[in-house]
Amino acid sequence: MEVIINIAVLASGSGTNLQALLDSPDLGADISLVVSDRVDAAALSRADAGRIPTRVIPWSDYDTRADFTKAILGEIEDLGLGAVVLAGFMRVLSGEMIGAFRNRILNIHPSLLPAFPGANAVQHALDQGVKVTGVTVHFVDEEVDHGPIIAQRAVPVLPDDDVGSLHARIQVEEHDLYPRVVRAFARGEIHVEGRKVRWD
Repeated sequence: MEVIINIAVLASGSGTNLQALLDSPDLGADISLVVSDRVDAAALSRADAGRIPTRVIPWSDYDTRADFTKAILGEIEDLGLGAVVLAGFMRVLSGEMIGAFRNRILNIHPSLLPAFPGANAVQHALDQGVKVTGVTVHFVDEEVDHGPIIAQRAVPVLPDDDVGSLHARIQVEEHDLYPRVVRAFARGEIHVEGRKVRWD
């Protein structure tokens, strides 16, 4: 695999999107660091299996969001990494890091943004009775699930869906779409013009 950029992945939970990136044969990016805010995150075990360095930075160790984010930023900057990929990272980053990595922090969200930002997006889609939801990959800005949208995939909501069944079908699309977007980003094929994103 040709490595074009080195990235950090931030994850809080099971790390299935991290695994999709690890399994991609031509990502164009080397995952040089995995950071979690939870010592029990399964994503850390996935990183260990892939022989990727990990850091645990517990949210509870810091008095403010700014201090927490600064600790993460320090780890990333010490390694000279070129981008950050959020893979189920359940903490909001402060403006210092977003400014330092403007249009270089990617996130994936289980809805068709701007619908259902924030936590519990799959449950909210079911509660609202929508017929279609989906997946969004976007750049991170100072607002939650708000930055420029890079790519989206629609997922139909079936009459007998519950959170588990719908989320499982959403994850199938996530695991295909996220590596494709990271690959295009690594190759310099994605360009941001204001809030619009253009692919070469």
